[in-house]
Amino acid sequence: MSKTIMIVDDSATMVYSVKTTLEMSGFQVETAGDGVQALTKLKGGVKPDLIITDINMPNMGGLELIKNVRALPGFRFTPILTLTTETQAEKRDEGKKLGATGWLVKPVDGPALVKVIKQVLPGA
Repeated sequence: MSKTIMIVDDSATMVYSVKTTLEMSGFQVETAGDGVQALTKLKGGVKPDLIITDINMPNMGGLELIKNVRALPGFRFTPILTLTTETQAEKRDEGKKLGATGWLVKPVDGPALVKVIKQVLPGA
């Protein structure tokens, strides 16, 4: 059975690019335009095997999303990767503290992204 990955990013171009890469690699993909949409979907029953989130988004950014996802029942151990332009060590440390599994800096090419996903998602 293929794994489901949720992409959370306010850039339609970024979502399209990552979604295409993941679908070509055999993954199912759910998308959300910001943290609020993502949380609504998760609370509504969407259960991704992995979440990839941007950090800087309107309404609710990635760090706040990570904190909220970790508080949801059943999501404590769901891998969460950030895919962001943020390179500051403080942001990365904050992300780790809140429960991010990994921190990727844009742009990331498709094969590199899939390789990281396979490292953090058993059976992918």
